[in-house]
Amino acid sequence: MSSIILKTREEIEMMRESALIVSKTLGMLASEIKPGVSTLYLDKLAEAFIRDHGATPAFLGMYGFPNSLCMSPNSQVVHGIPNDKPLEDGDIISVDCGALKNGFYGDHAYTFEVGEVATATKMLLKTTKESLYVGIRELKAGNRTEDVGYVIQKYCESHGYGVVRELVGHGLGRTMHEAPEMPNYGKKGRGKLMQEGLVVAIEPMINQGTKNIKQHKDGWTITTADGKPSAHFEHDVAIIDGKPELLSTFAYIYKALGITSNEEDEFRKAPLVL
Repeated sequence: MSSIILKTREEIEMMRESALIVSKTLGMLASEIKPGVSTLYLDKLAEAFIRDHGATPAFLGMYGFPNSLCMSPNSQVVHGIPNDKPLEDGDIISVDCGALKNGFYGDHAYTFEVGEVATATKMLLKTTKESLYVGIRELKAGNRTEDVGYVIQKYCESHGYGVVRELVGHGLGRTMHEAPEMPNYGKKGRGKLMQEGLVVAIEPMINQGTKNIKQHKDGWTITTADGKPSAHFEHDVAIIDGKPELLSTFAYIYKALGITSNEEDEFRKAPLVL
């Protein structure tokens, strides 16, 4: 990757708009994800929704990817290609979505439960999402990128989970993948220095079993090496006044699913207006 591109306040606000289009898309999908629905159907809904909100589906055609969403069920970690196979009761599905508006990208992901999910799988999702916020707390001016990865790794491994090494978060801006890389593992005090105006996508990818993964012949699909479930949650975050501030939100998802949460409050200067 090239050098880090710090953003102005004005650019960050444009990025917030792109991020929130993705957040709203995921919120719309939350009501549609259920047993019997295909990931290809959900992909078409998302493409139309993004375009209706004046943005372009960021993933469609990027590096040759054929769809608007990365849809990764169960043992798929990320980069799953939407298809006609219906979702089944007990599945989980990582939905990764991107949008381009005003020249800036938003990139945001959530792992959904489909019907009644096993208790052990629920715990994987809970821990992975909690680790995202554990990591975000370390995204502040003067820290290093691996300070974020260190706390995510420590949190997830303390619960017995495997932390994927080959796939990482990233800087975000006028291109989807900018410097710096944001690994979900690391050592304190190592990595790139984080400064005011940095915008990144932090995205823990955590496996119920082994940390090891394998790539499939389609060139995209990544699964766990042992076939056990994997969870993936992602937020877009900026350093503003030296501290982390969320540009994306899970609030639209929670509204659709009837979930009450204050998990994002510490990362906002003002309450989010839905």
